[in-house]
Amino acid sequence: MTKALFGAGCFWGIEEYFQKINGVLKTKVGYSGGHYTNPSYQDVCQGTTGHAEVVLITFDKDKISYTELLNHFWNCHDPTQLNRQGPDIGTQYRSVIYFFSDEQKNEAEKSKVELQKSTNKELATTIEEVKEFYLAEEYHQCFLQKRT
Repeated sequence: MTKALFGAGCFWGIEEYFQKINGVLKTKVGYSGGHYTNPSYQDVCQGTTGHAEVVLITFDKDKISYTELLNHFWNCHDPTQLNRQGPDIGTQYRSVIYFFSDEQKNEAEKSKVELQKSTNKELATTIEEVKEFYLAEEYHQCFLQKRT
């Protein structure tokens, strides 16, 4: 099993999207990329912690590759929007790929270059090394599933 970590707007919808992909074994939502230890949702929503809302994906690399997950990442949001997705505005909603290894970094950079060639807008997505992942509060986990 391998992990991927993506930020692409509000983590509720992104988690729901990735849960439906064959080869994705588990998802968890949380916060990454900030400067504040163990932030709460309220902290992150203030926009002062530097964290992005992210989805941690555990996947079976024999069923789906990291490159395929990257393709899903690019397709599930608008990577040209800076610090927002649709009506959600703020740095916590930024488009970001966090990598766990040099191999993931290289694949992410390659996929970004390829996508950039096919669009006439600048991609706002950043590619950063994972430094921490803080699990979001339980009520955020599988949030959309709980509401149906």
